[in-house]
Amino acid sequence: MKITRRMMGIALAAVTAVGLSQPTFAASTSQSLGAESVIETIKKRGVIKIGLDFFVPWSMRDKNGDIIGFEPEVGRKLAADMGVEVEFVPTKWAGIIPALVAGKMDVIISGMTVTPARNLTINFSEPYAFSGLTILANTAMTQGMSLEDYNSEDITFSCRRGSTPCTYIATKFPKAKLLKFEDEGVNVQEVLNGNAHATMASEPGPSNDARRHPETLSVPFNQAFDAGGEGFGMRKSDPDALAYFNSWIRRHHNNGWLKATHDYWFRGNDWADQVDQ
Repeated sequence: MKITRRMMGIALAAVTAVGLSQPTFAASTSQSLGAESVIETIKKRGVIKIGLDFFVPWSMRDKNGDIIGFEPEVGRKLAADMGVEVEFVPTKWAGIIPALVAGKMDVIISGMTVTPARNLTINFSEPYAFSGLTILANTAMTQGMSLEDYNSEDITFSCRRGSTPCTYIATKFPKAKLLKFEDEGVNVQEVLNGNAHATMASEPGPSNDARRHPETLSVPFNQAFDAGGEGFGMRKSDPDALAYFNSWIRRHHNNGWLKATHDYWFRGNDWADQVDQ
């Protein structure tokens, strides 16, 4: 077959067109990915929407109804560093991950422990806080009991539905009965009223509750269980968000801001007079 100059010209033009189209396609793809990132959405909106649920001292309402606590302080600092406003989206714990996936918030900052099970649905940043679980018990109902005694059909635990304590109790004490509630405060009230022998939560919640009700409640074991890290929860397939949140967390770990803020809310009680006990 004889190759003519016209045929060579057509082939050369085709190769040139493909070569020119590759950078254009790459740029278009990059722009598309960038536009989809929640970071770009936040910047354009001028507001970051942070999902949280209430449990002391992570997040709570003060006597005026304003949202305060460790998480809101982290959220406000994050927003200030991004140069945007903050909007908190209070959401019941059992529905907070579905709400994130549905786009009702940009990120979860609510003391959520990083777990493989949750990682199947959402991504997590590096930990910005670390905590473990403590048992809070009705003293009279559990007097003289060993840790092994709590794993019994005669023992009832209360917990917040969908929370890490609920999962841990079911694993650590599989024989015990489990009462599940939507609100964190109900768990303690059930123990206080004698409807449950014990509950579990992150410190300093159990110790604070025991100090408020020393005649009824106690922390029977000087032991933290299931110690792990809490991370920002975000939707999958968003490398920009993961990179930004991780860099923000690293910076404020390194400069001591996260530790100082965590210590204020978890190691002291200067804030206690702001909330109803």
